[in-house]
Amino acid sequence: MRQLSVKVVNKVVEAKDIVSLELASVDGQPLPAFSAGSHIDVQVQPDGSTRQYSLLNDPSEQNRYMIGVLRDPASRGGSIAVHDSINVGDVLNISEPRNHFGLVPAKHTVLLAGGIGVTPILCMARRLSKVGGGFEMHYCTRSPERMAFRTQIEKSAFADKVSFHFDDGADDQKLKLESVIARPSADTHIYVCGPTGFIDYVLGAAKKLGWLDSQVHREYFGAVEQDTTGDVTFEVKIASTGQVFAIPADMPITKVLEENGVFIPVSCEEGVCGTCLTRLLEGIPDHRDLYLTDAEHAANDQFTPCCSRSKSPMLVLDI
Repeated sequence: MRQLSVKVVNKVVEAKDIVSLELASVDGQPLPAFSAGSHIDVQVQPDGSTRQYSLLNDPSEQNRYMIGVLRDPASRGGSIAVHDSINVGDVLNISEPRNHFGLVPAKHTVLLAGGIGVTPILCMARRLSKVGGGFEMHYCTRSPERMAFRTQIEKSAFADKVSFHFDDGADDQKLKLESVIARPSADTHIYVCGPTGFIDYVLGAAKKLGWLDSQVHREYFGAVEQDTTGDVTFEVKIASTGQVFAIPADMPITKVLEENGVFIPVSCEEGVCGTCLTRLLEGIPDHRDLYLTDAEHAANDQFTPCCSRSKSPMLVLDI
């Protein structure tokens, strides 16, 4: 994927522990177009470490990309670098936008944002408002001081479609999810982004109420910690060459393959972004991603080798 050089032209504190970065091309040329739900990889540290951030501005804009970043106390260094080390005037390397969380045409769309998960959801709201799509947006945070972009939303053309919910607020303003999505409808789609617990809460409620998996779309920002105590060595075979590699219990498939000259592109390395998605010809994977749906997991014909492992002695990869 082509890499782009962009300059940080603005940095704003949007809420407690949240900053936004406005990025523009170094040469003043238009940036590649993007669609609602897209994200970019941003090189946040000199060692080349990258993190994925959703674009939150209007998709019709090609003069800038805007991202929002939460300072995460459990950060591997990415969010802390954005908050403490990246400043206006800095030049960053980013990827072209990619979209694994795109809008599906629907008569009505329910947008559910938890915390910093508002970034792709806000982008979707802007797009739906511009094209006249029917939608409602629910934005949940722990408290008002942690609600980023609230002023922008309240001044927007779609302000009347947005409801704000706070964990520490009165009961009557809290999200009543089972009322919001009470009646499954074939011409309605649900989109949710936020912390893992928030997403799982929405997915569980939707399933209980009878929504089809194909109508409920989600994007996680980070993977849950895996129990690796039972991990064992297995083998991976490259179908095109017949090469077989042993994958030790403490190493990811992608790392072993890279050390042996077989390159699979990776980005998040947590099974969230889908960059490394690889077709399987034989074997049963131990899926550990948050990218594929339950139905896609059950098919066992593709997996994310950056984090997933194997339940069978060997996996045969279609590469």
